[in-house]
Amino acid sequence: MIKGSKEMIAESVVNVGQRIRSLREGQNLSLRALSERSGLSINAISQIERGENSPTVSSLHLLASALGVSIADLFKDRRQQAVVFIRPEDRLRSQSRGVNMESLGIGLPNQQLEPFIVTIAPGVDNTDQPITHNGEELVYCVQGEIDYVVGGDIFMMKAGDSLIFDATQPHYFRNRSTSTVQLLMVFLASGNRHLAHRLHTEMSRDGRGEPQPIKPASG
Repeated sequence: MIKGSKEMIAESVVNVGQRIRSLREGQNLSLRALSERSGLSINAISQIERGENSPTVSSLHLLASALGVSIADLFKDRRQQAVVFIRPEDRLRSQSRGVNMESLGIGLPNQQLEPFIVTIAPGVDNTDQPITHNGEELVYCVQGEIDYVVGGDIFMMKAGDSLIFDATQPHYFRNRSTSTVQLLMVFLASGNRHLAHRLHTEMSRDGRGEPQPIKPASG
């Protein structure tokens, strides 16, 4: 029997804030304790949990690491399945400041692969503080041109190019073009599955160093 995506995923757009709050409370952590662990302010975490502010990519990494989970766990539907089938309109999403993350599949027991489509607006980068995390990372450029820097080496990627690397090396991206870039990013977790140890600043920036406005993800 073939199941439709709406039977597999309860909602088309996940409330990441509720998931973060649930994980925090499940570990008996106060907002202050999570703030100290993640490096994010109490106010920022509170706004994310209440749905008043959408977390950036870097915030997701920081919160996942502080909670001892992977980024995939922040998107995860409570149900676990042996097979996950998702149509594009039903992807779980988080969008903030010029970067939109869409999960390509969450829900397998003990899932290790974390696949995302990441759309990056023109002029946006996360160069302020490079990311490092356990495991491996695959980046495939679906559309546009972008600089991806790994361990000090600059890879000028265009559509069709791919990159795979040990993610404990500092890495970041910068979209210096005037066009939107779309990347397929796959994280392969290892060890304790904590993705981020040291990350870029809380928000991606546009070419002028200013945050881009948050737009709700369409579902």
